[in-house]
Amino acid sequence: MQVEITREFIERLEELISSRNETQILELIGDLHPVDIAEIFGEITPIEAKYLYTLIDEEKAAEVVAFLDEDVREKFLDQLTSKEIAETFVENLDSDDAADILSELSEERQREVLSEIDDIEVASDIVDLLKYDENTAGGLMAKELVKVNVNWSRQRVIDEIRKQSAEIDNVYTVYVVDDDDKLLGILPLKKLLIEPESIPISDMYIDKIQIAYVHMPAEEVANIMKKYDLVVLPVVDELGRLVGRITIDDVVDVIQEEADKDYQLMSGLSGSIESDDNIWTLTRGRMPWLLVGLIGGIVGSRVISTYEEQIQVHPEMAYFIPLIAAMGGNAGVQSSAIIVQGLANNTLRKGDAWLKFFKELSVGLLNGLVCAAVILSYNLLFGNSIELAITVGTAMITVIVVASILGTFIPLTLNRFKIDPALATGPFITTMNDITGMFIYFLIGRLMYGAL
Repeated sequence: MQVEITREFIERLEELISSRNETQILELIGDLHPVDIAEIFGEITPIEAKYLYTLIDEEKAAEVVAFLDEDVREKFLDQLTSKEIAETFVENLDSDDAADILSELSEERQREVLSEIDDIEVASDIVDLLKYDENTAGGLMAKELVKVNVNWSRQRVIDEIRKQSAEIDNVYTVYVVDDDDKLLGILPLKKLLIEPESIPISDMYIDKIQIAYVHMPAEEVANIMKKYDLVVLPVVDELGRLVGRITIDDVVDVIQEEADKDYQLMSGLSGSIESDDNIWTLTRGRMPWLLVGLIGGIVGSRVISTYEEQIQVHPEMAYFIPLIAAMGGNAGVQSSAIIVQGLANNTLRKGDAWLKFFKELSVGLLNGLVCAAVILSYNLLFGNSIELAITVGTAMITVIVVASILGTFIPLTLNRFKIDPALATGPFITTMNDITGMFIYFLIGRLMYGAL
């Protein structure tokens, strides 16, 4: 059931919570999807959210907690005891979701919650997952999976699949391991059902599969799953032993987070900030690149002041300063955006740098010629001097070409030094191109008008 969470809806719900009208509350939210209820939790107070939580089925309530935004979940969990956290949702979530939530708690609170978990195997799985960095395959994986031994009989394999599947919400594939728990491959259920009884498991499994290692970066995991169109990816340790699996929903979160981070870098924001963060956090996230822009503007003004005498003699040159700066910045951002995209989706391979250089050089030259022709025509049409027309046109071609080259090599260089290349599409490249553009413009103007 899909419902729009309007202000009127929230006000009606708050009235029912205030009167403790359980029957009507359940009629109102009972059929809602957990993600919709999570949205409601974000609109009401933590105390009201806790009351709603107690009315919802345990499994559904656990999903609601998993869908909460981190800041909302932090306030909500403060309303629960460690025992309530352990019994009401940790034991009802997949190990990866439970570990993600516990990782947001203090170490002392984590220990308290873990001590309240009755199922020692569940607690052990969560403890194991908490050891891994959240931005690695180990931090993304869940422990729930179905695996069989390559030496088992057909009947035992079927029995084990039934037994293990009962504990898992979604069975994506069956993994085949050896006696040391090393991953050998995957077992297609179709083969298991239609192959003759005489065919052993060792002759049925597929050994050519994609895998992730526990310390593999999350972004690399996402690229593998995207490239090979996978819905699930097994995770192995350094010895090749099967330790978990990553599903597509976890990878979608990684892709979204990476996209958000790149967008913020492109917009000149440092770190991860949200619109509802406090004023200090928002200021701290924006200030660094504003200062970079400020310093760049100061350097640009110094470049202009160097040619002050030239501007006094030919004041018409000042009219095109904003245009030259803007065109250089735009061309640089366009080139860097293409390179960053190629680096992000792995379509730009090693050894392609020179190819990209000549391609961007050609594109920049062509774009520069077109823009120069337009600005040349404009100057001639409105009666500006031929010297100014040629100066602006020549500067336009040069600035666009140089900006395209910088936009190509700056992200490649940043990537080589393990710095996020998305940085090159933000104020960094724009400021650099502004300064470079001003210098080129006035240098060409001096050459065109003659030394003063």
